[in-house]
Amino acid sequence: MRKMRKFKREKDAVWALDVLDRAPYVTVSFVRPDSTPYGLPLSLARKDERTFYFHCAKDGEKLDCIKNNPYVSLSAVSRCTPKYEEERNNFTEYFHSAVAVGIAEFVEDEQEKIEALRLICERFLPHYMSHFDAAIERSLTITEIVRITLTEPPVGKCKP
Repeated sequence: MRKMRKFKREKDAVWALDVLDRAPYVTVSFVRPDSTPYGLPLSLARKDERTFYFHCAKDGEKLDCIKNNPYVSLSAVSRCTPKYEEERNNFTEYFHSAVAVGIAEFVEDEQEKIEALRLICERFLPHYMSHFDAAIERSLTITEIVRITLTEPPVGKCKP
């Protein structure tokens, strides 16, 4: 039987960050004002080993959650392959996953907002960057940018 491998904190944080980068979306879990959980998939872009950004409308439930409690949890799966192993008569799944915790904050600085939006656009739509400046001019004032700063190194697991 294949063993699940848990990664060591420091050395393998880079691997866990790669899982977060490769995932098409990352589930970010918030805490509602009534203390119930609220998780949703978001398109995050990473600036460095501790900083992620996402954008959204200027109001909504996730923003209410952040105002009430800025702590968040991130989880992602970048590879998921269900498999039946005939030789073992076994159902299994091969995966790469990562989790992290951090603090979410609203970005107020205009230059940081533009930098965050550039990172997001370069990650998800790099071939359309020629339209970036016009989009910024049109929508910067109506777009909320949230920075998530990790409070500890991310961890990952995989079943190769």
